[in-house]
Amino acid sequence: MLRSNIWVVLAALCLGSCADPARKADHFARQQGFQSELVAGSGFQHRLYRNRAASVPGSTLHVYIEGDGTPFLDRTTVAPDPTPVDPLMLQLMALDPSASVYLGRPCYFGLNHDGRCTALYWTTRRFSPEVVDSLEAVVREEAVRANAVQLELYGHSGGATLAVLLAARLSAVTRVVTIGANLDIKAWARLHGHSSLTGSLNPTDITWRAAPPPMLHLVGSNDSNTPPSLIESAVANSHVGGKVQVIDGYTHNCCWPQVWPGVLTHAASTAPQAPATAAH
Repeated sequence: MLRSNIWVVLAALCLGSCADPARKADHFARQQGFQSELVAGSGFQHRLYRNRAASVPGSTLHVYIEGDGTPFLDRTTVAPDPTPVDPLMLQLMALDPSASVYLGRPCYFGLNHDGRCTALYWTTRRFSPEVVDSLEAVVREEAVRANAVQLELYGHSGGATLAVLLAARLSAVTRVVTIGANLDIKAWARLHGHSSLTGSLNPTDITWRAAPPPMLHLVGSNDSNTPPSLIESAVANSHVGGKVQVIDGYTHNCCWPQVWPGVLTHAASTAPQAPATAAH
C-alpha cells in the first residue's frame, strides 16, 4: 500500500512539472547544455539561455525571441502565466552552431509575479516602449559580454514584432529573420476581432534612422494567425521593409525546425564583414 502511494505522489509531481511551461522549457534547455541566467533589463528581469558555442571577439551574436505564448486561456480569460507551452525559438536555437542567446520576454518563464509585472505586459502592452527598452538593455549587455560587433535577431510571432522594433534601435543589427510575424498589430487585432493592443508599439510606425537591415519574413501558407496576406500588406504599405517568403504547407508553429538549418546557412553565407567598432 505504501509503495502504491509513493508511485501516486511521484506521478503527481511529474505531472505538475510537465504542466509547468517554465520548468518544461528549462528542462529542455538544460538537456541542450544551455546556460541559464536571470538577467536585469530596464525595469524588468529576463530569463536568458546561452548556447554552448564559444563567442569569438568581433563576431556576430544571434538573439532569439519567443512568441506571445499563452496570454489568454480563452477569449475573455487572461492567463496567469503567459509562458509558451512549446517554445519554438528555444528549439531553433538548439540547431544553431553559432554563439546565440535566447532572450525571455518580461514576465515570462516564471517571472509573471516579478516586480512591475502585471497581465498588461502579456496582453495589451506586450509590445510597449518599456518592454522594448528592457529587451534592448539586455541585448546591448549581451553583445558586450560576447565581444560581438554584429547582431542577428530572430523572432517568432510576437517575438518577431519585438525583433523588428529592436532592429530600429540597434545599429549593430545586420539581419532579421521573422517567422509568422505580427508586423501590423492593428490589422492583426481587426482580423481576429481582438481589442486593440493599447500602449503597444506598431512596426508599421517605424521610422528608420538609417537604411534598415536585410530582413526575411517567413510565413506558412496555412498560417491562420498571421496569414501571408497580412504580412505582405504590412511590408508593402509601410516602412517595415524586407522580403516575404511563404513556405507551402507550413502553419504558424509547424514545421520550422526542418528549414532552420538552411536559413542559418544562408545567413552565414551572406553576412557582411564585421566593422571594427563594438555593437551599439
